[in-house]
Amino acid sequence: MARTLTVLGCDGSYPGPGGAASGYLVGSDAATLWLDAGPGTFAALQLHCDPALLDAVVLSHEHSDHWTDLESLGAWLSCRGGGPVRVYAPPGLATRSSFAGGSVFDWHVLEPDEEVMIGDVRCRFAATDHGPVTLAARFETNGGSPLVYSADTGAEWSAEVFGAGIGTLLCDATYTQVDEGKLRHLSGRQAGSMAAAAGVERLIVTHRWPTVSAQALADEASTAFGVAVAQAGPGVTFDW
Repeated sequence: MARTLTVLGCDGSYPGPGGAASGYLVGSDAATLWLDAGPGTFAALQLHCDPALLDAVVLSHEHSDHWTDLESLGAWLSCRGGGPVRVYAPPGLATRSSFAGGSVFDWHVLEPDEEVMIGDVRCRFAATDHGPVTLAARFETNGGSPLVYSADTGAEWSAEVFGAGIGTLLCDATYTQVDEGKLRHLSGRQAGSMAAAAGVERLIVTHRWPTVSAQALADEASTAFGVAVAQAGPGVTFDW
């Protein structure tokens, strides 16, 4: 069974030089999902996937670094007469889109604790600790361990809400511990500690500020997690 996670962008809060903000492709045997659509990620998506083959877009929250390239997909579909593409998003996000009332997107408002099926992927959602309604997601097929995406969160949330047996956690690790408490995000240390407490098999850190040392963040996350963590990087594909 082919289950893949491809990083389209992973810069935190804003894209750095030549980078892209949050965006991922989640693939299975019967589904291709675009998970978050930050600036720069639609261009990257086209290197890996024909946009016409997307089964759905899943957006975690309304901050611009996680959804605004959905507008590029809307323009692409409009130019080609395509759609509608199902878009799953928290309450209120659709009203921010230029395509809120158009025919290119089929909007579905997600509520915390909701569960939906997209192809062969069962998706469950849970609210995180991040100000506006922000939804972490758990993806699972009939074979293999679940993939969990923390989205953006502060330290009052844990992947434990999704139960035991998480195979891969793609987790917010925005900065190192010197900046803990400044914003509702996780440091590398906090991400590693939370993942260890939740019994996660593999931790992938993402959403790092472009000005933060990748090595320093990975080192403190690995120390807290107990084994080496993986780091998201543009174009990198993981199995899950």
